[in-house]
Amino acid sequence: MVLGSAWLLAASPATAETLREALIQTYRSNPQLEAARATLRATDENVPIERSAALPDVSGTVDYNEFVYDSGDVGPERQLSAGVTLAVPIYRGGATRNAIRSAETRVLAGRADLRGTESAIFTRTVAAYLDVIAAEALVRLSRNNVEVLTINLEATSDRFEIGDLTRTDVAQSEARLALARGDLRSAESNLIAARENYIVLVGAAPTDLAPPPPLPGLPEDVESAVDIALASNPDLLGAQERAEAAGYDIRVAGATRLPRIDITTGGDYGTFLGSLPGSLAAVTPQSSSGVTLGARATIPLFQGGLPAALERQAQARASAALEQAVAVERDIIAQVRASHASWRAALEIIASTQAAVDAAALSLEGVRAENSVGNRTILDILDAQRELLSAEVRLVTARRDAYVAGFSLLAAMGLAEARDLGLGQDEPLYDPVENYRRVRTIVWDWARDPDPAARHPHDRRAGAERRSRRPAARAGRTIGAAMQQGNEPSLEEILASIRTTMMAREDTARESGAAEDVLELGEADMVARPDAAGPPGAAPDAGADGARLTGPNAAAAVRASLAALDLLGRAGPVPPPAPPADAALDALARALLRPMLADWLDRNLPPIVERMVAAEIARIVGRRD
Repeated sequence: MVLGSAWLLAASPATAETLREALIQTYRSNPQLEAARATLRATDENVPIERSAALPDVSGTVDYNEFVYDSGDVGPERQLSAGVTLAVPIYRGGATRNAIRSAETRVLAGRADLRGTESAIFTRTVAAYLDVIAAEALVRLSRNNVEVLTINLEATSDRFEIGDLTRTDVAQSEARLALARGDLRSAESNLIAARENYIVLVGAAPTDLAPPPPLPGLPEDVESAVDIALASNPDLLGAQERAEAAGYDIRVAGATRLPRIDITTGGDYGTFLGSLPGSLAAVTPQSSSGVTLGARATIPLFQGGLPAALERQAQARASAALEQAVAVERDIIAQVRASHASWRAALEIIASTQAAVDAAALSLEGVRAENSVGNRTILDILDAQRELLSAEVRLVTARRDAYVAGFSLLAAMGLAEARDLGLGQDEPLYDPVENYRRVRTIVWDWARDPDPAARHPHDRRAGAERRSRRPAARAGRTIGAAMQQGNEPSLEEILASIRTTMMAREDTARESGAAEDVLELGEADMVARPDAAGPPGAAPDAGADGARLTGPNAAAAVRASLAALDLLGRAGPVPPPAPPADAALDALARALLRPMLADWLDRNLPPIVERMVAAEIARIVGRRD
């Protein structure tokens, strides 16, 4: 049975990164996998280490002595001697043979551990891959929910303006929109975490991940899965190999009671370097040499209970290894059954949740239609929208869980390694036997491998790639830059960016004395204009008495808000707004109403202009999307 790979709202571009490519990259560069391979290479060295005890031991000695003082003054002045000794072990009570077998068995256990590590890392990689896809889908759902609720709020506000709805309906829409924006921020945060976890495992940032392929080889019944796992799971095989190696350790410990036999031979040469006195030179040669051959037997008679203690210790460790193998077997059976149950349950959840999504979409459409004729309230529409979103989120989560559970089941069965996934079609896979064959026959003491170095050091460019793909969340950037990066900043982020940019520009303008290169809507455009019959050179921002209609703080706030339209216009062509109509007042009305109007404008004009600019920005951004 295969697990399908349909994904809610998931696109598959032609240049998308596939799961196979992610697994290959992980296989090549994951540091944990490289460390496991190095650990196995270290375990391989135990075999030549134990074999060295069965090989001859050759050693040489050289001595040179100066006789500084001799009371009889009849001895030599200096002496040089050299010797070579060869010892061949003949019998060790079986300790060497069993130690080699134990080391070889532990090499097999190490290979199984490497397979287990490979399978576990692949499982984490698949989970990270699916986490990124699911997180991206949830971000799209949350963003779409914000857009829908924004449109709903606008429609509710319009109906409230004409008296068709109440302020309560508007407040309910505003509350749901605020919650939806919070959910969007949470989804974007989860996406960042998923991408970072992906980089930890794969070593590169995810780019346009394609939907995963179907999983082959998934069993129909759990008993078949358990049988395959008991025969192929690398963790169980490694535990069984270690238990067998512990049995050899018992024999090695018992051999300490038995005698040891060696054959030895040696040659030596000595010379006085012509320093013998004449009286001794006549009877003693200046140099001599010799060869010896013999056998040495060492028979332990009393060792203070050391052999018995070593044997009991080895027996206890063997008992622990046997029980550990039983525990691993039970754990694997439980893991297989749980993964199989999770996989089957996730498949059922997908089917039921898909039905729920279809029903919720139909329900939402019906509620909206009934609301248009007055049979449903705005709260009913909001509830239906929330139920649809909840069902869609559950569907995305269920599809992610089903795929991860299916791959975890394959891993528990021992079928989620590189060879099982076909990763060796493009390039040869790592062969742990190759290093073992190379080192097991090395007997030369001066053989040396190059010093180790990290094969795949941390690439700081991956961090730059991560930062370039983060959701729009940084205050102070320009709207044009956000549009060029393909992000979708929220309205609050746009306004925060505009405020930061305007503050910086105003500081620069004050220092240089130059006019700002923005939309020229200053205080002159926010005051009552003079009569058409006024003098042509009169200042447009002053009344008959030369006083300004707005205070400096209000004017600065309005200028910053209106400059938003200019900044937004720099991201693309936007039709300019129609100029407001002028209102002519006679001189007496201006004199009477100017103080009250100025006070009212100082208090109310900035928020009014900001709301109008925010609505215009939202309209322009929505039209471009």
